[in-house]
Amino acid sequence: MTINDFDFLVGSWTVVNRRLTKPLTGGDEWDEFPATCTARTFFDGAGSFDEIHFPTKGFSGSALRSFDHEAGEWFIYWVNSRTGHLQPPVSGVFTDGVGSMYGDDQHDGDPVRVRYQWSEITSNTARWEQAFSVDGERTWETNWIMEFTRVDN
Repeated sequence: MTINDFDFLVGSWTVVNRRLTKPLTGGDEWDEFPATCTARTFFDGAGSFDEIHFPTKGFSGSALRSFDHEAGEWFIYWVNSRTGHLQPPVSGVFTDGVGSMYGDDQHDGDPVRVRYQWSEITSNTARWEQAFSVDGERTWETNWIMEFTRVDN
């Protein structure tokens, strides 16, 4: 883990999204839709910001990432243009090229444990997943997958 863990994300991306239509219901129907994303770092790599546009969904979102030097971990905050509410943060570290961040949130008014995971990172691709747990992290249901492909080299 370093303050530069998110340097790979700097630049412009096309994104293929797959989102579970009814999370935590046992359903297996996925909605696929496109996005574009632009990311940059600040604080010499200890901060990261991206803006993502979902043109077929009519909204945008932003992630703000900050590295807590004392804790040695990343904190990620998400906000979207539909609500304007800053979501509770997830926090965690990169280990062996995979970033795993955890936090507490709600889904349809019920408490959930949420996990963000960055993996399959190359110079031109990356994968992000969101998963929920309602049983104390014994099991996880992945409900949103983003496949990133770099636009600029």
